[in-house]
Amino acid sequence: MCRLLNVLLALLSRFLFAVHGVVTVWRVVAVKQEPLYWLLLTGVALLGLEMAVTLKCTRNAEWKWFSPMVFLYLSTVIPSIWFLELSLLQSKAPVNDSSGPELHLLAHLPITAVGVPPPTCPPRSHIKGIGELDPENWVAGLEQTMLIVLVLGRWLMPKGDMSRDQLSQLLMVYVGLGADILDIFDTFKEPEVKTNRAVVTVGLALFSWALMQFPLVLTQTQSTLGKPPQGGPGALCPGAPAALTSCCSSEVWSLLLTVGLQDGPFLIYRLYLMAQEQVLNQLMIFFTCKNILIVLLELYRI
Repeated sequence: MCRLLNVLLALLSRFLFAVHGVVTVWRVVAVKQEPLYWLLLTGVALLGLEMAVTLKCTRNAEWKWFSPMVFLYLSTVIPSIWFLELSLLQSKAPVNDSSGPELHLLAHLPITAVGVPPPTCPPRSHIKGIGELDPENWVAGLEQTMLIVLVLGRWLMPKGDMSRDQLSQLLMVYVGLGADILDIFDTFKEPEVKTNRAVVTVGLALFSWALMQFPLVLTQTQSTLGKPPQGGPGALCPGAPAALTSCCSSEVWSLLLTVGLQDGPFLIYRLYLMAQEQVLNQLMIFFTCKNILIVLLELYRI
C-alpha cells in the first residue's frame, strides 16, 4: 500500500512539473514564432524515464540528496525564462527612428470626419482574459507560478528518507528563497535597469544560479536533533578532531551553499544596483538588509 502511494505521488508531482513546463515552452514558441523552441521540452520529456529509474533503484521512490526530477524540470524552465526575459528586453530597447518629432505628434492626433459622429464601442469588461495578457504579465505569471510549482511539487513527491519535520523545514526554506528570487525580476522593471542588457543578463544568471539549490536536499542533517553521530566524534571524518567534525556535516554544507548560491551573490548584485545604477526603493533596501542579516547569521551559525 505504501509503495502504491509513493507511485501515485511520484506521478502527480511529475505531472505538475510537466504541465507547467509545457505551458512555459508554448509561450516561448508563441513569442519567438519558431517551432524549433519546442526542443526545450526535452527536460520534462525525460521525466517518465527518470521516474522509472527512480522507482526501480530507490527504496522510497526518491533519491536522498539530489532530485533529478526537479533538475529536469529546471532544465526546461530556466532557458525558457531566459528567452522570454530577453525578448522583453529587446522590445523595451530604444529604436533609432529618423522621422522628425512632427510625424510622431501627428501619429497620435485623433482624426475624425466632419459631421460624422465617432463610432461607439460596446462596453468591455476590464478583466483581461489569458489571451489578452501583455507579454510582461505573461512572463511575471510564469515566473511566480514556477516557484509555487516547485514548492507544491516537492510537497507532493515522496518524502524518501526525510521525516515530516525535515520536509516542512525544506518547504519553508523554499518559500523564503522564492520571495528573494522574485525580487530580482522586479528590479528589471526599474527605469535605470529595464534597458540595460548587461545588468539584466547578470540578474538572469544569478536567478539560474540560485535555482540550483532546489534539486538539492540538504535538510537531512541528523536523524535525531541534538544527538552526536554514531561512532564518536570522528565518525564522519575518521581521525579528525572534534572541532573539525562539524565541518563535514550536511548542515554546514547547506549553510555554505545558501551563502554561495543566493545570499552572497544577491547581496553583491543589489549593492551594485544601489551604488552604480542608483536603484533606490523600499524593496531594494529591505532585501539588501535581509541579505546582509542572512549572511551574518549563517556565518555566525557556521
